[in-house]
Amino acid sequence: MTTYRWLFDHLLVHVDPEHAHELGFRALRLAPPGLTSRVARSSDFVERSLTTRRHGAADSAMAVNALGMTFPGPLGLAAGFDKNAEGIDALTGLGFSFVEVGTVTAQAQPGNPRPRLFRLPKDRAIMNRMGFNNEGAEAVAQRLARREQRMRRHPGRAHVPLGINIGKTKVVPDDPAEGVVADYETSTRLLAPYADYLVVNVSSPNTPGLRDLQAVARLGPLLVAVRRQADAVTEERVPLLVKIAPDLSDAGVLAVADLAVALDLDGIVATNTTVARDDLASSAQEIERAGSGGLSGAPLRRRSLEVLRLLRERVGEDMVIICVGGISTAHDAWERLEAGATLLQAYTAFVYEGAFWPSTLQRDLVRLRAHSREGEVR
Repeated sequence: MTTYRWLFDHLLVHVDPEHAHELGFRALRLAPPGLTSRVARSSDFVERSLTTRRHGAADSAMAVNALGMTFPGPLGLAAGFDKNAEGIDALTGLGFSFVEVGTVTAQAQPGNPRPRLFRLPKDRAIMNRMGFNNEGAEAVAQRLARREQRMRRHPGRAHVPLGINIGKTKVVPDDPAEGVVADYETSTRLLAPYADYLVVNVSSPNTPGLRDLQAVARLGPLLVAVRRQADAVTEERVPLLVKIAPDLSDAGVLAVADLAVALDLDGIVATNTTVARDDLASSAQEIERAGSGGLSGAPLRRRSLEVLRLLRERVGEDMVIICVGGISTAHDAWERLEAGATLLQAYTAFVYEGAFWPSTLQRDLVRLRAHSREGEVR
């Protein structure tokens, strides 16, 4: 057991989860430049990755070529942790090979009333009903513009792929559909110029009516509109992906896969949080106290893997699938890669395991791949 794991299980678990997140993330953002990299550098993977990225290349052992760019490794940070694009560089310094910020909405919104974030430690899970709390697309775009200016002043700094996840503003009515489309178009117009890839989120359970947009009849026109708007405001084509829920039926998953192929989408992010509460180790009282919302973490492992396999078989080998949900160990990650995931994302395990976790997992993945290749040779 790591020191952080002991501290989490005995001390941090008693601190309000959202307050703990705010304090920890603020400390990370305020850390002196390079400190997070020095912390993560205990990992062989991160040491090589940082060194080679300074020279425009990625670590050859686990580099992934996808979406028209090179990712230093397969593991990225899922949307939800850095909602307002405040700590991108600090987070990549910890060993994440890419960061997806958001979910960002066209209008700023406070989200749902607190408390809205809960831990289920026995299940290594988190339940949230945050409700897309964020500063809005214009504020996030301004922050990303300032970051871009800083990066231009330091041309030697390594560029790590940045995903931007956009969702529906809560106050925008579900009907008429044109209003919803216009809401996503606003976010796209403001944010696409700063994105290495763009994700349309239609799968959070915490915005009323949002998951209805996963129906192909509504999702198709929305994705077409976002694609058109992204092309209008960028010189180079920004890859477009859609994020889906684990609670879709198998038929629903396949329908989205067929739509993605028909629209020539660049990829699918699978999966978001679940509203299911099956087979949890937490007591009924703990689950009731947490209440409604989306569950993430270890309980998602099986369904996320099932959805991945369904998608990969349906869309073929070329489409990018970013697999997220229940990835805690290098073996979990390797299982997803073997099942057809192009890239991986995590959030909950990072909360439970601490700052060393992303670099340690990527290092262990290098070892797993080496052992796998040794086995093939034998």
